Amino acid sequence: MKFLAITLIVHRPDPVTGVLGPTHERFREVLDNAVLAEELGFDGFGVGERHERPFLSSAPTVVLSHVAALTRRIRLFTAVTTLSLLDPVRAYEDYATLDHLSEGRLDLIIGKGNGTAQRELFHVTPEDQWDRNAESYEVFRRLWRQDRVTADTRFRPPLKDAEAWPRPYQRPVRVWHGSATSEESVDLAARYGDPLFSANVTHPVEPYAELVRHYRERWEHYGHDPAAIAVGAGSAGLLVARTSQEALTAYRPVFESNLAFQRSAGLPVVFETLEDFAARSSALIGSPEQVIDKVHRYHERLGHTVLHVTADAGGLPAARHRASLELFQSAVAPALRRDIPDPPFPWAPVLPADAARTPAWAWTSPPP
Repeated sequence: MKFLAITLIVHRPDPVTGVLGPTHERFREVLDNAVLAEELGFDGFGVGERHERPFLSSAPTVVLSHVAALTRRIRLFTAVTTLSLLDPVRAYEDYATLDHLSEGRLDLIIGKGNGTAQRELFHVTPEDQWDRNAESYEVFRRLWRQDRVTADTRFRPPLKDAEAWPRPYQRPVRVWHGSATSEESVDLAARYGDPLFSANVTHPVEPYAELVRHYRERWEHYGHDPAAIAVGAGSAGLLVARTSQEALTAYRPVFESNLAFQRSAGLPVVFETLEDFAARSSALIGSPEQVIDKVHRYHERLGHTVLHVTADAGGLPAARHRASLELFQSAVAPALRRDIPDPPFPWAPVLPADAARTPAWAWTSPPP
């Protein structure tokens, strides 16, 4: 199993002091957390993309480029790239540049994105958002694989024998499809033979397990090898401590702050108490043994071979958060790496020699 540390760069007041720190300090925290993730042995570091408050993650390529300069080994993920909001040509240019700068350490997780404010900011409607996401991915994918692209697009000016620069480092970049609530995202991933990343954060496991089941069904429908499936999954929170009670006590202020924020923002509340959240959500709160057991139980439902945890303290004292990450890596990750397989592809840059073994259909259009 592989492990990612992920941030959406949420910028909210401290849950204990109520103080909102400066924006530049929040960005510095992100960079420090990326360096720490590599130091502790995480396999990847991810930055989300949101274009509304309380997030500062509107420019993930810029942040990840800085992370690339500060690190040497860890793979860099987007979580997620909101292709429904972006011009796919511009997105290709940004990410191809980042891929060169990171020497092929880039993986993308794409999705249509969530949030009314960011959708309105880019003049995208709920009715056309899925179509925009699918069209943008088709163009993005072809730009990465073909030197010249002609495309009769609906949501941007058509392309005729168009070139985009720089040409890519990885041939091609690996693209995961983020999945939260809809079958459209999992079908798109299955259609192209791409890996799936389940959000697995807001609700108990059942709806996510159903989407993963649908993904596996559609994967075989499109004629792909079942052995090549790769699924990743998120987690709703992290605090590993020596005992369950220590973990719950330390995490309670964070949970209560998040609960208050959900209510003030008019968001649906799924878990009313910390105890219910720790028991029924994907949050990894408890002793190392409890966390290992929960990941195994989720693996039985999802079959995931990549797991993401939060890179941010999220209101925890910095020393407590670091101790939790250290305990996760020293006492949890080794057991899960031993018991759960890795994804069925190398955790390394996808270089031209690998591309020569790629089926011909993968370079142009998806199977019918």
